[in-house]
Amino acid sequence: MPYVLISTQIRLENGPTIVGDADSDPELMEFLGARRIRQLGNNFFEYSSASPPRKVLNKLEEKGYHVVAMTGIGQTCVWTLHRSG
Repeated sequence: MPYVLISTQIRLENGPTIVGDADSDPELMEFLGARRIRQLGNNFFEYSSASPPRKVLNKLEEKGYHVVAMTGIGQTCVWTLHRSG
Protein backbone atom coordinates (compact mmCIF):
# COMPACT_ATOMS: atom_id res chain seq x y z
CA MET A 1 0.00 0.00 0.00
CA PRO A 2 1.61 3.24 -1.03
CA TYR A 3 -0.71 5.51 1.04
CA VAL A 4 -1.36 5.59 4.78
CA LEU A 5 -3.72 7.88 6.68
CA ILE A 6 -3.24 8.44 10.42
CA SER A 7 -5.26 10.57 12.80
CA THR A 8 -5.71 11.56 16.42
CA GLN A 9 -8.02 13.73 18.46
CA ILE A 10 -6.41 17.06 19.42
CA ARG A 11 -7.00 16.40 23.11
CA LEU A 12 -5.24 13.03 22.69
CA GLU A 13 -2.00 14.23 21.11
CA ASN A 14 -0.13 11.76 23.33
CA GLY A 15 -2.06 8.84 21.82
CA PRO A 16 -3.79 6.74 20.83
CA THR A 17 -3.28 7.22 17.10
CA ILE A 18 -5.57 5.67 14.49
CA VAL A 19 -3.21 4.17 11.91
CA GLY A 20 -5.31 2.10 9.52
CA ASP A 21 -8.60 0.59 8.46
CA ALA A 22 -9.78 -3.00 8.08
CA ASP A 23 -7.91 -3.33 4.75
CA SER A 24 -4.53 -2.11 6.04
CA ASP A 25 -1.35 -4.15 5.65
CA PRO A 26 -1.21 -6.43 8.74
CA GLU A 27 2.61 -6.48 8.74
CA LEU A 28 2.78 -2.67 8.75
CA MET A 29 0.15 -2.52 11.50
CA GLU A 30 2.21 -4.96 13.60
CA PHE A 31 5.34 -2.83 13.00
CA LEU A 32 3.41 0.20 14.28
CA GLY A 33 2.28 -1.71 17.37
CA ALA A 34 -1.34 -1.30 16.34
CA ARG A 35 -4.25 -3.51 17.28
CA ARG A 36 -7.49 -4.03 15.38
CA ILE A 37 -10.43 -2.46 17.18
CA ARG A 38 -14.05 -1.53 16.64
CA GLN A 39 -15.14 1.50 18.61
CA LEU A 40 -18.53 1.52 20.28
CA GLY A 41 -21.20 2.62 17.80
CA ASN A 42 -19.11 1.95 14.68
CA ASN A 43 -19.84 -0.92 12.30
CA PHE A 44 -16.25 -1.02 10.97
CA PHE A 45 -12.82 -2.01 12.25
CA GLU A 46 -9.74 0.19 12.42
CA TYR A 47 -6.20 -0.12 13.75
CA SER A 48 -5.10 1.88 16.77
CA SER A 49 -1.61 2.42 18.18
CA ALA A 50 -1.04 3.53 21.78
CA SER A 51 1.88 5.65 20.50
CA PRO A 52 1.52 9.39 19.92
CA PRO A 53 1.43 10.60 16.29
CA ARG A 54 5.06 11.77 16.43
CA LYS A 55 6.30 8.26 17.20
CA VAL A 56 4.02 6.73 14.54
CA LEU A 57 5.30 9.24 11.95
CA ASN A 58 8.91 8.40 12.87
CA LYS A 59 8.25 4.67 12.46
CA LEU A 60 6.55 5.22 9.09
CA GLU A 61 9.56 7.24 7.90
CA GLU A 62 11.73 4.20 8.70
CA LYS A 63 9.57 2.26 6.22
CA GLY A 64 9.99 4.90 3.50
CA TYR A 65 6.77 6.90 4.01
CA HIS A 66 6.72 10.70 3.74
CA VAL A 67 4.02 13.15 4.81
CA VAL A 68 2.27 14.67 1.79
CA ALA A 69 -0.51 16.51 3.64
CA MET A 70 -1.72 17.36 7.12
CA THR A 71 -5.00 18.98 8.12
CA GLY A 72 -7.30 19.57 11.03
CA ILE A 73 -10.92 18.47 10.81
CA GLY A 74 -12.86 19.69 13.82
CA GLN A 75 -10.99 18.26 16.81
CA THR A 76 -9.06 15.73 14.70
CA CYS A 77 -5.58 16.00 13.16
CA VAL A 78 -5.04 13.90 10.02
CA TRP A 79 -1.79 13.08 8.18
CA THR A 80 -1.58 11.51 4.73
CA LEU A 81 1.65 9.67 3.95
CA HIS A 82 2.97 8.10 0.74
CA ARG A 83 5.71 5.60 -0.02
CA SER A 84 7.26 5.53 -3.50
CA GLY A 85 7.96 2.27 -5.27
